[in-house]
Amino acid sequence: MELLLPPHQGVELSVVDMHTGGEPLRIIVAGYPEVRGDSVLSKRRYVLEHLDQLRKVLMYEPRGHYDMYGALIVDSELPEADLGVLFMHNEGYSTMCGHAVIALGRFAVDYKLVKEPQSPETQVNIHCPCGLVKAFVEYSAGKTGAVRFLSVPAFAFATDVMVKVEGFGEVMVDISYGGAFYAFVEAQRFGLDVKQSRTRDLVDAATAVTRAVKSQVKLHHPISDDLAFLYGTILTDGLDKFSPEPTANICVFAEAQVDRSPTGSGVTARVALQYHKGLIQLNQTRTFQSGATGSQFTGKAVEETTCGDFRAVVVEVAGRAFYTGVSRFVQEPEDKLAQGFLLQ
Repeated sequence: MELLLPPHQGVELSVVDMHTGGEPLRIIVAGYPEVRGDSVLSKRRYVLEHLDQLRKVLMYEPRGHYDMYGALIVDSELPEADLGVLFMHNEGYSTMCGHAVIALGRFAVDYKLVKEPQSPETQVNIHCPCGLVKAFVEYSAGKTGAVRFLSVPAFAFATDVMVKVEGFGEVMVDISYGGAFYAFVEAQRFGLDVKQSRTRDLVDAATAVTRAVKSQVKLHHPISDDLAFLYGTILTDGLDKFSPEPTANICVFAEAQVDRSPTGSGVTARVALQYHKGLIQLNQTRTFQSGATGSQFTGKAVEETTCGDFRAVVVEVAGRAFYTGVSRFVQEPEDKLAQGFLLQ
């Protein structure tokens, strides 16, 4: 039976849904109004100020859920970019998302957003709000596979910073940037294990750290003030020294949103932090595991560089993304919940 759209008013919103390591990505392909701005960063400000209701329609219930994640494809001002993208979640709009880049790499090749695909890899240049990210998509016999990407310059912002965390007292944190800023703390500091403890307990601890850092540490970024905010806190198993064995972490970002994947921008920031501390060397590949799902990314520092006055590295992160379906969403005018809601 052919499924037709029900009677409705307003635009139809069409999406392709994917996941990377269990973390969802809803790619918006049709229905958004024109996003104005002469740069991807200015477009990010525009959707926040003028189109935020559509974020809630697609991310919130009943069409989404508390931990839904989205990507809106936009035009880029960079001639070398194949596409620009804005990332969205339960709180607003992030500046970088590695799991989304991995999914968008496959999507761009499969949906012909790039020129003729090349084997064994097709390069896809994705302009994120934090800058240009180069993805490389496995391609063979007409099929896409794993994806690796090269990050924007990533750097340790501050190490061994003491903050007063409500309910836990003084806690030492590291802060690192991988397209977004994260605070890093060993879960053991709170008597927790990233793979065994209750998710709610991990979320509560990470959220308390995020609030403390936001209120007590002033961040800055050499490129733009739009990038100078703490995105979340990553609790780790403390196994930062190089090892062939996986190291696990769990990322709590935005408004207490839990990443099901190892977190691509978080892996980038964590590799930069490990490199800064001398715990890994260039081209030493580490495996990072999600404490939530057990899914894995690999990450390695491949090149030294700078970002303003910060010594930085380019990080390569690799993983797999998979399609879960396509949807066409509508809004009925009598539906009082059409604009979305969240339950926590």
